[in-house]
Amino acid sequence: MEIDVNVIMTGITIAFGSMMPAAAIGMMAKSAMEATGRNPEAANEIRTSLILSIAFAEAIAIYALVVALIIKFV
Repeated sequence: MEIDVNVIMTGITIAFGSMMPAAAIGMMAKSAMEATGRNPEAANEIRTSLILSIAFAEAIAIYALVVALIIKFV
């Protein structure tokens, strides 16, 4: 049985490409909750910044998915 390097690289790419943005989103949410707890009046501004930051982090995960698909099929 021969090991296909493309399959292994695809798995590694999507694993790290999804773990790191997920950890970043968790840290962002933690910081946003702490900031809202310290200054409840600024909750709307904090929420807006948090949603924008999460969108950028998710975009990185989508880029990792695209790279993994390129590795898999090219």
